[in-house]
Amino acid sequence: MSGVDPVPEGYSTITPHLVIDGAAEAIEFYVKAFGAEEISRMAGPNGRLMHAEIRIGDSRVMLVDTFPQWGSKSPDALGGSPVTIHIYVDDADALFTRAVAAGARVTLPIADMFWGDRYGKLEDPFGHKWSIASRIENLSAEEIVARAPTQGA
Repeated sequence: MSGVDPVPEGYSTITPHLVIDGAAEAIEFYVKAFGAEEISRMAGPNGRLMHAEIRIGDSRVMLVDTFPQWGSKSPDALGGSPVTIHIYVDDADALFTRAVAAGARVTLPIADMFWGDRYGKLEDPFGHKWSIASRIENLSAEEIVARAPTQGA
């Protein structure tokens, strides 16, 4: 395998791969909500997407339509998703507002957080969870712990 880069050019070590009931519609949503750029799509004979890729900022995200026979199930089929995809941007408020206008549901309103980020959480129309943030303060671990709420801890 000499001469072959094990991580292909343009990819990160970790790349989210989302299973979506309606992957083509999700691409349209991600373009509107997050400014995604469509990189590729590969439809099967029935028109459902076997593989697609988008870029949000400097990161790729892979998508596939649901194929339960192959174990590919959407968050809705599983009763929700325990995973949140985190996006750091220059202006969290602007991207958060854009995503809500595109149809995302607010699960945590954007606000200044004790760990030094402007941060909010959303759920997209396909059941995937997203958090959006901008770093507004650089804090030490000790400062974060001192600021952390103590209720329920």
